[in-house]
Amino acid sequence: MAEVICPENILREVDVDRILDESMIMKNKGLRLSQACAAYVNGKYELSYSFAEEGTYQLTTLRTVIDPETEVSSITEFFPYAFLYENEMRELFGVKIQMTKPDYQNKLYRIRQETPFFKKAEENA
Repeated sequence: MAEVICPENILREVDVDRILDESMIMKNKGLRLSQACAAYVNGKYELSYSFAEEGTYQLTTLRTVIDPETEVSSITEFFPYAFLYENEMRELFGVKIQMTKPDYQNKLYRIRQETPFFKKAEENA
């Protein structure tokens, strides 16, 4: 078993138009996607994609902050299992992720409310 070292975890803010390129760089470095998530904070989405190094478990997280209308490219081309994260971000928050494969068309969860974790500006007032 490899020694677990876990040096400093890294958080890097990136522009939304760099998410696809930066994810490809992570893949080429041999990192694996550990998680991807969305949060709705102060009228914007914070999208985080965490990549782990094998052996040390060091995480590099790419974070982008976007307006709700902004479209985001899918990373399923490089990390096929990201489709679960991306479908979840779209269905629960309303994030506009383009070209997710497979696209569950908002049918991943059986929920009564559309985008339950997205709060419109008037609801936050």
